[in-house]
Amino acid sequence: MEIGNEGAPKRESIVAVQKNGDGDLTSFKTDSGRVLAYDQAIAEAGQGLLAGVNVFKGKDGGHYLRGDADGDPTNNLDQLPIF
Repeated sequence: MEIGNEGAPKRESIVAVQKNGDGDLTSFKTDSGRVLAYDQAIAEAGQGLLAGVNVFKGKDGGHYLRGDADGDPTNNLDQLPIF
């Protein structure tokens, strides 16, 4: 992970996703080329290491990853390229 100008780790962005046969997101590729499993991405997003995403708690009590609401549907996680 790179270090930013102020000595803090540079936040990575998610640029591509993998999905299972049901269309559920299963893993993510960052702009640095790292591949994160879903649970790993949730942990890193919760620590503030990933830009443009946040973790929320679903009605079932599980934790899920979603893109930050910015009014642009083209950068939603579901719309990112498949790798």
